[in-house]
Amino acid sequence: MVRHQFSGSSGFDSHPEIFYAPYMKNFEGGNGLFLSTQKEALDMLKQRELHESNELFELLSHPSVFPFVRQKAKTADELWFMTRQLMDDEEKGLVVSRTIIDDWNNPIGTITLYDIQDGAGFLGTWIGAPYQGKGYNQQAKLAFFNELFFELDFQTVFMKIKKENVKSQRAVLKLEYACDASESHPSLFAQVNSGEQQYELYKIEKDTFYLYAARQAQETEQAM
Repeated sequence: MVRHQFSGSSGFDSHPEIFYAPYMKNFEGGNGLFLSTQKEALDMLKQRELHESNELFELLSHPSVFPFVRQKAKTADELWFMTRQLMDDEEKGLVVSRTIIDDWNNPIGTITLYDIQDGAGFLGTWIGAPYQGKGYNQQAKLAFFNELFFELDFQTVFMKIKKENVKSQRAVLKLEYACDASESHPSLFAQVNSGEQQYELYKIEKDTFYLYAARQAQETEQAM
């Protein structure tokens, strides 16, 4: 595993209500019990592809999105090269990045785990303005966490949110599987706040997400 400092923005995050429940199934050959989500949610994520750069740039360049994204491409060509680098970095184990697609397979945003180190990384998510508030962000997160924790065996996902972004902070705290990480990881909290921009730090642990998903699955089964 390549070791390096945690850095960079965690991206743009909105948090619409969770409106689907994960379910459990046995997975042969893996780490015992494997967590999966409904097929519609899993189908929301796909591998990054260079030909999507033009469509994603049109969404990324919107003034309500651009200030909050990590890859601040000024042109579609620049985003193409950034995406190519991201794909190379994933092959090296430095990032995990997926394209978020809508019900018609159109690219509508991206979700990425950056700064990977020791089974952890920082989440960066953005959704195009026309698709915000429709549940795509939350579905994409749950499907991505499913892949990170139960297929790729990550242990922790960190999220850092600008201190002035009170709306996103409140939304994160409403997530049953997320918690404040400033006290549990004081050194990391100090590191992400070493610059002029100040952040709140949150985390999602594999075990916590597993318990959340198992509880949702049980409630869904009981409701049937």
